Amino acid sequence: MSDASSLEPLHSPDAAVAAAPVDHIDERKSIADTPLFKFFEAAVRFESSDLLLRGGQIPKLRLKGALKNIDVPPIDSTDFERWIESSLSEAQWQHYADMGSLDLGVDFQIQGGTHRFRINLFRTRGRSSIAARRVSAEILNFEELYLPPIMNQLCECRQGLILLCGVTGSGKSTTIAAMLDKINHDRACHIVTIEDPIEYLFEDKKAMINQREVGMDVPDFPTALRALVRENPDVVLIGEMRDKETFEAALQASETGHLVFGTIHASSASQAFARIYDLFPQEEREAIRNLLAYQMQGFIYQKLLPTLKPEIQRVPAVEVLLQSPPTRKFIIENREDELPKVMKEHREAGMQTFTDSLVELVERQFIHPKVAQQNATSPEEVKMRLRGIST
Repeated sequence: MSDASSLEPLHSPDAAVAAAPVDHIDERKSIADTPLFKFFEAAVRFESSDLLLRGGQIPKLRLKGALKNIDVPPIDSTDFERWIESSLSEAQWQHYADMGSLDLGVDFQIQGGTHRFRINLFRTRGRSSIAARRVSAEILNFEELYLPPIMNQLCECRQGLILLCGVTGSGKSTTIAAMLDKINHDRACHIVTIEDPIEYLFEDKKAMINQREVGMDVPDFPTALRALVRENPDVVLIGEMRDKETFEAALQASETGHLVFGTIHASSASQAFARIYDLFPQEEREAIRNLLAYQMQGFIYQKLLPTLKPEIQRVPAVEVLLQSPPTRKFIIENREDELPKVMKEHREAGMQTFTDSLVELVERQFIHPKVAQQNATSPEEVKMRLRGIST
């Protein structure tokens, strides 16, 4: 087959193999040329969020958050390895052999349309596995994503830091894409993204958007971050904040007048602070705390939950912490664990706790009360709120 399309590589096809980018599908090779392609077709046909493949196992799709087997025999392990190797350039295969994992951004032509997948190839107990996230070609707005109205207000910020918090698969990238697209519709500005790999593809509207893919447009994150301020951005997406250098760059950009978006793995908006401080040595944490107190504009924690509505697969429960004098005071005083109290006392400003969101989703008949209680930090508080007892 020749149904897969890919972005142009950083180097020409005639360049030395060692110079080729390692984290994007080679334009002369493709998963679409192997029997693996039929499983990606199934993911599109069944509208699954994820596809999981491993040699010796039956392929699985994630539907409404639950894994379901595809009705086919287990994939032969030898064939699986051969198909993967034939999909990669020599440099990519060598990187995978050396590092044990490889990130790929791939576009497939399926059912007459272009469908994008973010793929992680990794080894587990000596065998290859694939985890592929299906990325919608369409960027939905806040209402279509069932996000709170306060998201519109956050997009009006001109500088500072906005973090999306949550575990893998919680919809963080989708929410950020909606926020960037809102800015793209509303403001004549320059947006620069640094992604590994690129997920959502934007088209210029009022804004000019430049998306830089690590391994294709720039060799690594540090190089991209060093060049960032020279690219004259107004709005920046740095992707996942997983190390000290990346977070320092984000804070520096926000402090110098840019609006910075990023993601972090955290189990609540307030717990994100502890995750951030853990990136820094003890002697630097007080300075970082003071920077965060003034530069954070919003920390959004979200989790996707199965719904009662057959036409909607999953809906986000969302916690919102916004910049305010009490927020700043609690951060400076090292009282981040008390920030849920600030959210409760400033609901009229658009803040909300995770419990607030769960209760609202039950009352709007999006989720079952049991789902709300199972996912709540305090199930008893959810029960009381559903009985009309305020907390």
